[in-house]
Amino acid sequence: MTRTRFFLAAAVALASGNVALAAPLSVTVDGIEARGGTLYVGVQTEAEFMTNGGIAGEIVATPAAGAQSFTFDLPEGAYAVSVWHDFNANGTFDMSAEGMPADGWAMINGEALRGPPVFSDSSLAVPESGASVTLNVIYPE
Repeated sequence: MTRTRFFLAAAVALASGNVALAAPLSVTVDGIEARGGTLYVGVQTEAEFMTNGGIAGEIVATPAAGAQSFTFDLPEGAYAVSVWHDFNANGTFDMSAEGMPADGWAMINGEALRGPPVFSDSSLAVPESGASVTLNVIYPE
């Protein structure tokens, strides 16, 4: 196939909608407590993991108790998803004197963490057909 035919075929496929440009990631955040503040939901690539950056995200002011769902259209790939409930609205992820989170938080496999998170343990593959994940917010006692 010549280059011209290849590019023409690719353009027709894109125009017809037969080629997926984004893979949907559905995220359900469960166990949100009505504590005020701000809820941050972030999606990160490996290069962005555990930084202030991300490929997608949502910010919810004064989140209601219960569950909330979000959908992000992403390129196929591996992504970490994390949640931070800054219920005292100070803009800082607070830690206790013992080094434990003092804000509400969630991430993939977060319940199993026994040390700092690692991308390979805190991520999921999002294929062209999409993926979904449910995260349960963990609050300090």
